[in-house]
Amino acid sequence: MREIVLDTETTGLDPKSGHRIVEIGCVELINHVATSVTYHQYINPERDMPAEAFRVHGLSEEFLGAQPVFSEISEEFLTFIGDSPLIIHNAEFDMGFINAELERLKLGRLDMNRGIDTVRMARKRFPGAPANLDALCKRFQIDNSNRELHGALLDARLLADVYLELTGGRQQGLELANASTHMNAGPQVSATAREPRTHEPNPEEEAAHQAFIEKLDEPIWLKN
Repeated sequence: MREIVLDTETTGLDPKSGHRIVEIGCVELINHVATSVTYHQYINPERDMPAEAFRVHGLSEEFLGAQPVFSEISEEFLTFIGDSPLIIHNAEFDMGFINAELERLKLGRLDMNRGIDTVRMARKRFPGAPANLDALCKRFQIDNSNRELHGALLDARLLADVYLELTGGRQQGLELANASTHMNAGPQVSATAREPRTHEPNPEEEAAHQAFIEKLDEPIWLKN
C-alpha cells in the first residue's frame, strides 16, 4: 500500500488572502513504512515574505526568488503523489493551499477525502493532549533535535515516524517479536552425560536372581 506523507511551508495562513506555498516535502510510505523515495521543492511565491512566516521557516524572499514558480513544478509534483492517500498534519490547511495553486492553473482540485489528518488521529487517541508535531515526537520518543525551524521535508520525515506510531505499526512489530520469543522460549533442560554401562549381570547379580527364582512355585521360564 503506497501512501505519501506531505508537508508545505507558506507565506501565511490563508490562500484566500493571497498567501502562497514556498516549499513542498513528500515522503513515500509502503505499508506505513518510509522508503528512501522523497520529493522536495522550494517554490517562488511571486510575492513578498512576511516577517511572521520568515520566523517560522527561515526562507527569505531573496532565496525563493531564484526558485521555480508553482506552474513549473506542478506536473512533477502531481506525478509523484499520483492517486495515493496523503498523510498530512492538519490536512485541511495544506490541501487548501495546494488546491488554491492548482485552481490558479486550472488543474482542478485534489479530493479532500484523500487527506488522512494526523492531527485528528492524535486528538482521537490522546484526548486533551497537545497534538502538534513537536509534542507527538516527544510522546513517541522520536528525535526532532534538528528541527530548529520548520522545513517541509524534515517535517514530512518526522510525521512519517509519528504516523507509524499512531497506526500502531511499531508496537505491532514489537508484539509479534515478543510473541515469537515467548513461543520459542521453553524450559531450559541441561543433560549430564553418563558413561555407558554393560548389560551383562555380574556374578553377585546372577546369584541374587537365582535365589529369587528358587522361592517361586514352578516359574514358567524354567519349563521346557
